[in-house]
Amino acid sequence: MPHAQPRSVLTLGEDLPARYAAVRALSQALAAPLSDADATIQSMEDASPAKWHLAHTTWFWETFLLRDHAEGYALYDENWPFVFNSYYETEGERIARFSRGMLSRPTLSDIVEWRSHVDAAMDGLLGREELAPLIELGLSHEQQHQELLLTDIKHALFQNPLGVKMWDVSAAKAHSSPNDWHSHPGGIARIGHQTDGFAFDNEGPAHRVLLEPFALSSRLVTNGEWDEFIADGGYDTATLWLSDGWGWVRENAIRAPLYWRDDEQFTHAGWQTRDPDAPVTHISYFEADAFASWAGHRLPTEFEWEAIARGQEGELPAHDPQGGNQLDDATPPLPRGGAELFGDCWQFTRSGYLPYPRFRPVEGAVGEYNGKFMSGQFVLKGASCATARGHSRASYRNFFYPHQRWQFTGVRLAKDI
Repeated sequence: MPHAQPRSVLTLGEDLPARYAAVRALSQALAAPLSDADATIQSMEDASPAKWHLAHTTWFWETFLLRDHAEGYALYDENWPFVFNSYYETEGERIARFSRGMLSRPTLSDIVEWRSHVDAAMDGLLGREELAPLIELGLSHEQQHQELLLTDIKHALFQNPLGVKMWDVSAAKAHSSPNDWHSHPGGIARIGHQTDGFAFDNEGPAHRVLLEPFALSSRLVTNGEWDEFIADGGYDTATLWLSDGWGWVRENAIRAPLYWRDDEQFTHAGWQTRDPDAPVTHISYFEADAFASWAGHRLPTEFEWEAIARGQEGELPAHDPQGGNQLDDATPPLPRGGAELFGDCWQFTRSGYLPYPRFRPVEGAVGEYNGKFMSGQFVLKGASCATARGHSRASYRNFFYPHQRWQFTGVRLAKDI
């Protein structure tokens, strides 16, 4: 059974005010190494500026908690919702996503002051029991943006030919572990969120699925294994690729995972020698599927992955969602390997991101959070080295389009037995 890592301060069962303060402080700490210029740039439409993440999460608290539930609260600046709303149609017009990097004002320091103002105002709401579910949503929302802040700024700094760093540290040697398999006998499995704790709406309702016997690899695919894939002509062999994937490879001249250069890879600590034992990351669904075909295996379904994560009473042990290499504080996220199911990299499944049986979006603006994106994307499971520890769980459904790879995405193979 995978061992548990020490718990983060964010997951010790603290009361809501303490958890709120800890989550908000971590966001600030992650952005602390950045200059105002660093925090303003936007490298592509998929990514957002670091200061926009700090502001958008603050807009969430001000809009859905303070504006709607704090008597007499006045917006800090009535013009800011237009630039810091993300995709909530019910909240009105907003700036185009690709224009977020044009916001030289408000400055980073302006946003930090706004955050302090909102945090002080939130004190009066954190003890209200009827608001606890909405506050839990806000905390999980901000943790998602902590990970996005890290992955988005990494992509932005990667554009700089000087190899700039957020943190001046060297990566530790990765853990090398044997490639064993977690076997599952198949049968009926109950999938989806099944406790009274918080979960996003896309994790339910819980329902039954029928699984055929299968096995899931005990570790993620490594950089060294990916080097073998490249050396064997993996990016030149059309028969390994889905048709759309092969078109993507040819059109974009893809020859390696994102952030690779010779025997180095770009990290939040600049260019570093690539460790062959570390999990490969920053790959697309297309690449993950092609590698699985090359290796003679396949990607798991999200239901298979979740069944292994939950275990099976009397036969298979459950895996600890707070174990593995996840984010505990403001340090550079670097995959390092190990036998845990959670951590290091989000893991592609072959499951399309679709609603579960009997799924209904919740009412109101927060109902736009997940349901309207259930088209054309694939589900990823687990957690990454940039995921706040305690944020993920077996039922958690991350999702990306098949060409995207700026997130910490990796591969765990599956096979039929």
